[in-house]
Amino acid sequence: MTGAPTRVFVARLAGLAVFDPLGDQVGRVRDVVAVFRPGSPHARAVGLVVEVPGRRRVFVPMTRVTSMDAGQVITTGLVNMRRFEQRPMETLLLAELLDRTVRLTGRGLQKDDGDAEEVTIEDVAIENGRRGEWRLAKLFVRRGRSGRLRRRGETLLVDVEDVEGLGMVEQQQGAANLLAAFDELKAADLAEMIHELTPKRRLEVASALDDERLADVLEELPEDDQVEILSELSGERAADVLEAMQPDDAADLLSELPTDQAERLLGLMEPGEADDVRRLLAYEERTAGGMMTSEPVILPPEATIAEALAHVRRVELSPALAAAVYVCRPPLETPTGRYLGLVHIQRMLREPPHEPVGTLVDKDVEALPPTASLHEITRRLATYNLVALPVTDEVGRLVGVVTVDDVLDHLLPEDWREADDDLAGPGGRPLPTGADRG
Repeated sequence: MTGAPTRVFVARLAGLAVFDPLGDQVGRVRDVVAVFRPGSPHARAVGLVVEVPGRRRVFVPMTRVTSMDAGQVITTGLVNMRRFEQRPMETLLLAELLDRTVRLTGRGLQKDDGDAEEVTIEDVAIENGRRGEWRLAKLFVRRGRSGRLRRRGETLLVDVEDVEGLGMVEQQQGAANLLAAFDELKAADLAEMIHELTPKRRLEVASALDDERLADVLEELPEDDQVEILSELSGERAADVLEAMQPDDAADLLSELPTDQAERLLGLMEPGEADDVRRLLAYEERTAGGMMTSEPVILPPEATIAEALAHVRRVELSPALAAAVYVCRPPLETPTGRYLGLVHIQRMLREPPHEPVGTLVDKDVEALPPTASLHEITRRLATYNLVALPVTDEVGRLVGVVTVDDVLDHLLPEDWREADDDLAGPGGRPLPTGADRG
């Protein structure tokens, strides 16, 4: 491999841009695929998992990698666009080895240690051998606190021959170092990574996320994964995560659970949060009421444009919800007082900051009833080029807002996250395909 260093720490590869020889970016590194030889601790690194445009993860053989240096990976440009699927004999070095507990038995032991001690893997290094074959050679590990003379958190670099347990997967495994390697990922991309893990590892990684991050990830996962993860969390933790989710997403998830389990979790949630979700659960799934979120930006008519812009700047708002504010009489929580209309963010940007939003209301955008069908919602969004529509009850109170992303979730097939319909590269040109792993 021309220009390749003899040793590469795998955690440093996470997220690196992958380029072809002409300098065009192909994707980003998400993991390294290795195969353990029977009876040997030296796994052979056979390729990279690379995320290409469209959030598809594909396999790039190490034979196609010409350089891994200077913060980038260079390939021959030949990429097989078939979605990567892990084979039974393969190990993902980032997803499956980081945070694993192994037994240190060789030269890394201190003289008074006696038998093997447990250490945690924080990084792994692959080395390029004489025949150009990359193999797992070193482990960067951290000692635990289990001895009078050992300092807590001591780290050391050891040979793979000096540990036992690399192939053991039945024990519980942490996820702190794995998540640190992918800290920059958006929730949708982290969800894609978690979805591709084994069920055991998926739960370990999900459990290591804080409530807000896990809520964001759950909203992006397929329903089966959502149910699997939520069902394995403790009741209190599951309730906390549901509270951190958008009410419509929480309602959709609870509707997939057995009725008694859903009621138990609703009982553990804060009453106000649970009431919002219960209201949404009362509507049919493919209606405006069943798809809407009950937490748009709601302001009284006397609020100024400056106040409105401060609200839509909130980082937790999706772009669709931040596109407008909804003007209502008090109370300002759904169901509100009388709904007066909406004000588009573009209109607010053209007016003086001190202007009241009540003077800018767009009354031409008609509110939907909660019973409006998916077809009616889609037609209204397309006709008026909108990204969200208000939903009001029979007495004119705002009860929620349907956003275009909620509509797309119901229009697309259930397996849209995994569909390989579009195999085109940048600019619509099909990418050339290389050899798949043998």
